[in-house]
Amino acid sequence: MFNAAIQLFIQNFTSMHVNDVVDIAIVTFLIYQFIRLIRETSTSQIIRGVLVLLIAMVVSDLLDLVMLSTLFHTIITWGIIVLAIVFQPELRKVLRRVGETGVASFLFSRQNEITLEEAVVKEMVTACKEMSWSRTGALVIFERRDSLDEILKTGTRVDAKVVDELIRNIFYEGAPLHDGAMIVRDGRICAAGCVLPLSDNRNLAKELGTRHRAAVGMSERADSISLVVSEETGAISVAVRGKLQRNLVPEQLEELLTDALVPKEEENQKTSKLGIVVEKILGIRGGKA
Repeated sequence: MFNAAIQLFIQNFTSMHVNDVVDIAIVTFLIYQFIRLIRETSTSQIIRGVLVLLIAMVVSDLLDLVMLSTLFHTIITWGIIVLAIVFQPELRKVLRRVGETGVASFLFSRQNEITLEEAVVKEMVTACKEMSWSRTGALVIFERRDSLDEILKTGTRVDAKVVDELIRNIFYEGAPLHDGAMIVRDGRICAAGCVLPLSDNRNLAKELGTRHRAAVGMSERADSISLVVSEETGAISVAVRGKLQRNLVPEQLEELLTDALVPKEEENQKTSKLGIVVEKILGIRGGKA
């Protein structure tokens, strides 16, 4: 049986064409990127569980375990519904963007227009500059790929545009929500007064207070960006993946947030070309839709 398998492999290998090699290379690349993605997000545990389930189903089929195999097949059949529920925040985020901007605008960005992310960065930097000068403590979390729904439940829903004045009002000393964290999702202030997990890192400087430890703790548990303004010193800090960058000037803060939150120019160019193609196919240009 082993020799037959080797002979079959050699036969298939020698009969491969150029398009087969390209096909295998593309699939390998996609699998590699998929693995990188799930390793960088909090969904990795869910994906691993699904993979274990699939392996168990294959093994049960090979061993002819009828009842167990039937159970696994039933779970897999309904699995797509379960995954849709589990990843509902991510799906909702994408669908909301499509609904607000339309298909073409969602797929490409126009040149010479300031993006939502760039506007958010400018408003946030302006607010932090003022709060640093007035020694107003602040803690802002920017959601990226990892969902922060559990954190949102601990605060008060806001759902407002990110503007300098509103940010400073929320963190004004004496305001009801000034002690908690503000969560920014999809370019909007989603919630405020949220409670964050504290970091257990013993290497953090002893003079750092609760805000800084909460910022680092949140960045350790998700791929979010944590922004802190110290109430004692007015220093601006940013935590990314468990690492805290302290004493940032406004120019450094703007550069860091832009790099982390604003889509790269190369991505914009690619999506712009894709959008033009889609427009032509759908007849969107010139009101042909």
